[in-house]
Amino acid sequence: MAGVKGRSGGARPNSGGARAGAGRKPKAASKSANGGVDESLEPQAHGGALKRKKAEPAVTGTDDPLDFLRQVWRGDIDATATQVRAAASALPFVHKKLGEGGKKEQRQDAANKVAGRFAAAAPPRLASVGGRKV
Repeated sequence: MAGVKGRSGGARPNSGGARAGAGRKPKAASKSANGGVDESLEPQAHGGALKRKKAEPAVTGTDDPLDFLRQVWRGDIDATATQVRAAASALPFVHKKLGEGGKKEQRQDAANKVAGRFAAAAPPRLASVGGRKV
């Protein structure tokens, strides 16, 4: 009804209530193999909503973040999200990208490659002093 406060949306006159399918959809219940009880959820001490269990941190014998991420990728170990984020953020400090490096370093590397071909020639020996340094 136009002009009537609080009646601008939702229910239409002569429609018998709210529109069919309107509003927030109900959340689907989580089902698992053991009769609808999800084992990854645990009750809280104060009786509130169920909370996900914390995963045990993965322990590996390597300090290299790249090796750790490869093991997670292959499925050899189950790591927590925090461990994966930490390894991914530490990766640039341990391993340099293949094309990474500044312009000066790239220019110096290119100069070192061609330096052998264009090296300065040895100065001529002086015959007047018998080839000794002056």
